[in-house]
Amino acid sequence: MGKTAEKLIANNKKAYHDYEILESYEAGIALAGTEVKSLRTGKCSIKEAFVRIDDMQAVVYGMHISPYEKGNLFNRDPLRPRKLLLHKSEIRKLFGEVQQKGVTIVPLKVYFKGQHAKVLIGLARGKKLYDKRRDIQKKDMKREAERDFKVRNLG
Repeated sequence: MGKTAEKLIANNKKAYHDYEILESYEAGIALAGTEVKSLRTGKCSIKEAFVRIDDMQAVVYGMHISPYEKGNLFNRDPLRPRKLLLHKSEIRKLFGEVQQKGVTIVPLKVYFKGQHAKVLIGLARGKKLYDKRRDIQKKDMKREAERDFKVRNLG
């Protein structure tokens, strides 16, 4: 089996800043035809999106897929809840984890894997303000070290 190429559509950088990602899962999305065409043009936003388990089904809320320009009558509501396609055991595990205090499920990125639209969802715990500051400090130190290394190697 060859490795299929992934085409990134949307990335949720804010999730990595606001949450500590404990685990991640790949899920398919149940979409209408015009939504798939709109995704292929890259018109998707997951900044405010979240995942909830309703009746033992994973559903993503707040994921904005812009209406397809040539879709007129067949376009759906851009913010409608969309069902995620996961195995029942994965849904049960996520449901059990979400029952814990401070744990939620957030979409991390939307991409095409082959011809199928996929969402990478993460089991996340909210970061405290001091954790965010520490991460920013580490990033700055790493960037400075790389800059110093580059300067030393050029001269």
